[in-house]
Amino acid sequence: MTTSLLERPIVAEASVTTRAEAEAAVRTLIRWAGDNPDREGLLGTPERVVRAYEEFFAGYSQDARGLLATTFEETADYDEMVVLRGIRLESHCEHHMVPIIGVAHVAYLPDRRVVGISKLARVVDVFSKRLQIQEKLTTQIADTIDDVLKPRGVAVVIEAMHQCMTTRGVFKPGTVTVTSRMVGQFRTDPATRREFLSMLPRASQALQ
Repeated sequence: MTTSLLERPIVAEASVTTRAEAEAAVRTLIRWAGDNPDREGLLGTPERVVRAYEEFFAGYSQDARGLLATTFEETADYDEMVVLRGIRLESHCEHHMVPIIGVAHVAYLPDRRVVGISKLARVVDVFSKRLQIQEKLTTQIADTIDDVLKPRGVAVVIEAMHQCMTTRGVFKPGTVTVTSRMVGQFRTDPATRREFLSMLPRASQALQ
């Protein structure tokens, strides 16, 4: 059976892996890299890395759907496009665990349910702060908004640089990956899609 991209990941090992074990794993990696985890400059590194990982991957403990549960009745008659441009995102590649840095552009066409704009940015954060590939991240954001708000359409465009491509492997700095997910009216109505894309920075407009 195929697992839905909207399904919250469950990491069974998380409940039995202690902080001490995580720090010991960092010490092992330091030794494997060729350094001494007991030298002065590295003594506190395992603890700092584990704290950083708690920030990097905080999305595993957060509920994106719950963020969208509260909507505003007084704006229920608003039916024009809502667009958030340039939402900064920081994620990590699930293949190499190195950063993905970029921006997300999110839009939806309300159908009696309007949500606070900060909630849309937080949905981006929840899915970004997990091990990701950009295509899946784009789909998770769009499909969650569509599933919870039931709007007439959702559009998500992500532009990002992958350090697995810029600092290793093919070493192509400056390369930007652009992905999109169009749902509902943004997919079926070319005029609606063009209106959204025309509001975005020049790189995103290449999708038109």
